[in-house]
Amino acid sequence: MTLIATPEGRWQKASPNGRVLCTLCPRACQLLEGQRGFCFVRKRVNDTIRLTTYGLASGFCIDPVEKKPLAHFYPGTSVLSFGTAGCNLGCRFCQNWDISKAKDIARSSSPGSPEDIARTAANWGCSAVAFTYNDPVIFAEYAIDTAHACRELGIRTIAVTAGYITENARDEFFAAMDATNIDLKAFSDEFYRGLCAAELAPVLDTLEYVRHHTQTWLEVTTLLIPGKNDSAEEIDRLSEWFLEHLGPDVPLHFTAFHPDYRVTDISATPAETCRRARAQALGHGLRYVYTGNIVDEGGQTTNCPNCGKAVIRRDGYRITGWDLESNRCRACSTTVAGRFASTGPSRFGSKRLPVHVPSAPARR
Repeated sequence: MTLIATPEGRWQKASPNGRVLCTLCPRACQLLEGQRGFCFVRKRVNDTIRLTTYGLASGFCIDPVEKKPLAHFYPGTSVLSFGTAGCNLGCRFCQNWDISKAKDIARSSSPGSPEDIARTAANWGCSAVAFTYNDPVIFAEYAIDTAHACRELGIRTIAVTAGYITENARDEFFAAMDATNIDLKAFSDEFYRGLCAAELAPVLDTLEYVRHHTQTWLEVTTLLIPGKNDSAEEIDRLSEWFLEHLGPDVPLHFTAFHPDYRVTDISATPAETCRRARAQALGHGLRYVYTGNIVDEGGQTTNCPNCGKAVIRRDGYRITGWDLESNRCRACSTTVAGRFASTGPSRFGSKRLPVHVPSAPARR
């Protein structure tokens, strides 16, 4: 396997105590020679912090954009998805812990330069490249360089992230992203500190920044965990903040938890909990609220905010109905917030296709 040289990190500065301070995320790790940050993948080498996973992915897969999840960003299209290893949060309930908690990325990695990733996405007819599976904030240099290579070929980019990033780094990071889905883990400091080893405030700052100071399309996901962040009171507070600070047009996804990693003593989220949370958020004035990881036709449907007509109908990740003209409801001509192709939806469906980089589709 050919490894790509690890570049010098773009967000760091010397500390008076002889350490090097990482300024990429709010953890502000201060590293001695040879030490790694909390994320594990940023390491001090010869007085500078380097990204040790640059050019190394945990694997590449083509899947539907709805899986990110994004419901209002070119629905039905396919995206080339990949992540690396490590994470800057310590979520005890991590649903991708085998990747985000990995410590030996070189043993199982798939190499891929930014240019090869972009060409592979173009060769397979993907509309976008998604940085996902683990948090792209920690491999920001790799993600940004790949995003620039993608834009040269007309390929869009998507960041699936927890939004745990500093003001110092977020301008360059989100300027490279066409869309993002940000995990709002919960709406309490107690949850973030106790279950994520993190803080809520930086995530809220990131959400407001992306919504009001970038051109990046924003959607938000909250994984509902029974007894931890799913109370009616917390959903009310989340919805009220959401409406006031992000507005009614940002899509919100409530998804069901399943026992994993270090939280195996809690049962999977009942479908009714997701449906109830959706009803609460809609009742607060949010226009586009979805459910995920459950069977729920109503919770997967996009409705016109004016006349209520179902303008996008879905069966899981598959689009089954389309009543938009560009971005307007065919029944009443009301604009539906989002990024939609003028030619209508693509029909990639619910397929999942592992691929190698670089590669092109096999001839049929």
